[in-house]
Amino acid sequence: MLGLGRERIEYKTPEQVRVMRRAGLVVAEALAAVREAARPGMSTADLDDVASDAIRGAGATPSFLGYEGFPATICVSVGDEVIHGIPGGRVLGVGDLVSVDCGAIVDGWHGDSAVSFLLGDTGALPADAPDDVVEAAGGSAAHAGLVRATEAAMWAGIAALDGGRRLNDVGRAVEASVELAGGLVGAEYGIVEEYVGHGIGTAMHQPPDVVNYRVRDAGPRLRPGMCLAIEPMVTLGSGDTHVLDDGWTVVTADGSRAAHWEHSVALLDGGICVLTAPDGGAARLGELGVDVVPLD
Repeated sequence: MLGLGRERIEYKTPEQVRVMRRAGLVVAEALAAVREAARPGMSTADLDDVASDAIRGAGATPSFLGYEGFPATICVSVGDEVIHGIPGGRVLGVGDLVSVDCGAIVDGWHGDSAVSFLLGDTGALPADAPDDVVEAAGGSAAHAGLVRATEAAMWAGIAALDGGRRLNDVGRAVEASVELAGGLVGAEYGIVEEYVGHGIGTAMHQPPDVVNYRVRDAGPRLRPGMCLAIEPMVTLGSGDTHVLDDGWTVVTADGSRAAHWEHSVALLDGGICVLTAPDGGAARLGELGVDVVPLD
């Protein structure tokens, strides 16, 4: 059903959220398959094939393929590409920073999630790999730090959804987390502001926008039935971007590396559940003092 507020937010019933959980788990499985398959020498189109097989093998439909003309199942963004990279003939190499964004539809309901990883000499490096392990595998400690900082900022934003406050608490939490991470390592991280998170449900992108930075407006009150995609995009330089001539690929204006993380989250009576995390977000949110509502 649709709310009658200023942004016409779609509020879901518990039964509808459970269908979205099914879509979210398909996305999680597809991203895990892509990460497991990624190797130096593979093309970004190869990764797209892996995701397509995983989504269709689960009986779901890719959200991205054909969306406003997008020609692939996933977005694969490499290096200075922030989001919306089109899979093709680009060959991945050791040390590449790769972001993969994926969506799936189950019975008309969407899931949407993104991960970033560094590609080592034998495959994707664990997000928590120590810097010496990263460098021994051909990666950059600075790029690994960016990946970790962006993921931590996403979880901080998700945690801010707990407790029924206001939507723009998410952006404040994301920016504070990015600032803290940068301060700890002496890095100047930039937050991309042109692209933000969003509502999700019967469409992949719905109101409300979910910003990743501080704003004065408190935003809508958080209510059970909201489903939101939290997705910070962070760079090792300026947050400014531009779009390439393909009309899709967003790159950093200064050529700095970028990372992108995203999860779809449901607000429920009694708490939240991360629909696109296999454990519902229990492990990472537990570290932040937030319990999740189990749906499985």
